[in-house]
Amino acid sequence: MAECCSKSSECGTGCGSQGIGVYADVKDYYGKQLKKTSDLKSNACVSPAKPTPAFIRKALKEVHSEVTSRYYGCGLVVPECLEGCRVLDLGSGSGQDCYVLSQLVGEEGHITGLDMTEEQLEVAEKYIDYHMKKFGYMHPNVDFVKGYIEALQDAGLKENMYDVIISNCVINLSPNKSAVLREAYRVLKDGGELYFSDVYSNKRLPEEVRTHKVLWGECLGGALWWKDLLLLAEEVGFGTPRLVTAHYITIGNKELESLIGDCKFVSATYRLFKIPKSCPRERRQVIYNGAITGFEKMLEFDVNCTFQEGQVAEVDGEIAAILKGSRFAEEFSFQPVVKTQPASTGCCPAVSQVLLCPAVGMWSKPAAISHSHSSSTELG
Repeated sequence: MAECCSKSSECGTGCGSQGIGVYADVKDYYGKQLKKTSDLKSNACVSPAKPTPAFIRKALKEVHSEVTSRYYGCGLVVPECLEGCRVLDLGSGSGQDCYVLSQLVGEEGHITGLDMTEEQLEVAEKYIDYHMKKFGYMHPNVDFVKGYIEALQDAGLKENMYDVIISNCVINLSPNKSAVLREAYRVLKDGGELYFSDVYSNKRLPEEVRTHKVLWGECLGGALWWKDLLLLAEEVGFGTPRLVTAHYITIGNKELESLIGDCKFVSATYRLFKIPKSCPRERRQVIYNGAITGFEKMLEFDVNCTFQEGQVAEVDGEIAAILKGSRFAEEFSFQPVVKTQPASTGCCPAVSQVLLCPAVGMWSKPAAISHSHSSSTELG
């Protein structure tokens, strides 16, 4: 168990009787109490106002209105470079993200959506044929499976099966987050990625917040302290969590605000890679070839690492191993760092906790966070 957790329930590594109750409460909340997005009681699971690439907006418009109306995620979770990939969506709900991704991976790729809520799965499965016909596919490239995100093996998902796993504001709902990360690591191929949006807190939450049914259902009561995520990811075997976006959450409900006291929350997207052990972690100069759809001129890999098409960038050993050992390998050329030449511009300074924190400056200055900021991330 990660050393961050003196009590297993504090960072979501425990389950037991409390976990059983959480599953029942979440099923009831998302299966019976919530019927549409507007039924949510806070802003925690509402998408931030941030720019979405045109090709993703186009794909979203193709999704049936009943599917989108039952969407409870906290922003679209769509990583780059997906053509031909096998993708797993943990907590797929009504299937919105699955049907968006179905268009991006193409007919040769495949999307599996996993959810434990029968009512949500019924909506998702109802529209498989509708979407396949709309996309012009001869055979479905989407399927949905009932199961728990902590127990993928029980749902029939084998190890080394997926190129990418996504999850959209769901892991916080699990009473055993360590098991979620372990199972994700198991079913990912070497070089695979867990790309997920979730809610994080500025400290470990008190018991009265963690055990409140509505706060848990609204993605607040189960939020991890962001430092616990870093330690759990390391314990499982993932590389350094890389922060993609973050924005401060305004609750928008006076009753719930009074319950959380001085706890503060952010919605953040991280990417975690299962870095192949065979990939050497040596500094490299890399050149992005600009061939990823929608990111031809520039690829924003994380908040601290942006690649310009055709430009040489020097990266640290872990980034080099990620790029070389993942689906991004064909999108870059690699060369050794030439010490006799002037240092090239590095896109990725050394990792520090400041760069990993989803809300440096947010915790003490929430009013300064602009939801319409072009990057939606404030570090400072």
